[in-house]
Amino acid sequence: MGLVQSAISESFPPKPHFKVEDIPDLTGKVAIVTGGNAGIGKETVKVLLSRNAKVYLAARNKLKAEAAIASLKEETGCKDENIVFLELDLADLDSIERAAKEFRIKEGELHMLFNNAGVMGPPNELLTVQGYDLQFGTNVLGHFYLTKLLLPTLLSTAKSAPEWKPRVVTTSSISSRMPFSPDFNTFKDSPARRRKIWIQLYGQSKLANIMVSNEFAKRYGDEGVAFSSVNPGNIRTDLYQYTFASGLAKGFVGNIMLHSAHFGALTQLWAGASEEGGSMNGKYLVPWARYSTPNPIALDEEGRKVLWEWLEEQVADRLSAQ
Repeated sequence: MGLVQSAISESFPPKPHFKVEDIPDLTGKVAIVTGGNAGIGKETVKVLLSRNAKVYLAARNKLKAEAAIASLKEETGCKDENIVFLELDLADLDSIERAAKEFRIKEGELHMLFNNAGVMGPPNELLTVQGYDLQFGTNVLGHFYLTKLLLPTLLSTAKSAPEWKPRVVTTSSISSRMPFSPDFNTFKDSPARRRKIWIQLYGQSKLANIMVSNEFAKRYGDEGVAFSSVNPGNIRTDLYQYTFASGLAKGFVGNIMLHSAHFGALTQLWAGASEEGGSMNGKYLVPWARYSTPNPIALDEEGRKVLWEWLEEQVADRLSAQ
């Protein structure tokens, strides 16, 4: 399927066959949802709570997270202990370390990790704390490092509870289908990065999300953890706050082109919380809860290996110190 056909199919998907009501009871299951205070993330948290999971709502803004938690408790009637704020700024590797450490102190198992948070189209001058492009550093490096730090817990959970295969679901985008490979010269601030427009930097980060997920699947799928990536669809959320689409999202065009967060959460919930999700290692999913084939670049094993090695180099000293 070509770029245009994929864009049409994924932007105007057929009626879903999967419903949140199909999710089994999740009592005893522990989940982390990054960016869980708003949009698709908050909707994902709401559904998980309604199925009795314990959810760590990971977000960088404590006030917004606490407000989200209060509304989620009211909406779902969940127990206070079933929703926990986890302070996490994916644009800061130090914050990621603190969040992973806090989680490991509190929990011995992790059944679902939703790498959901993301940033799109910020001002070009904005970088992560450690000097990476904000979109790549947050969307890709941040989630890669978080997953690496939580991997021992995921693997031990797989061994102790084989009846439920832990899942790591990474949120990508239709933008991942842009026909170019990630440009390593733009991952940190550079003249090459400053010549790019935001959609190029965003698109490469979303393609890299699939590449990294597929590489995790190849390296660790046989150890009992299922890694998948998803395009959640064109969803009406705060993700558009920096871009030209912010006005469209609020107007007539947005009402036609963009869908509610309920639909946006559906595909990643299918991967992360359904019975079938444990068999989705290495899969790419599109709206609404359908299997698809990603950008062919994401299937290039050599390209994935090079990207993986670059990411490992960025955090190697940090990982050895943990």
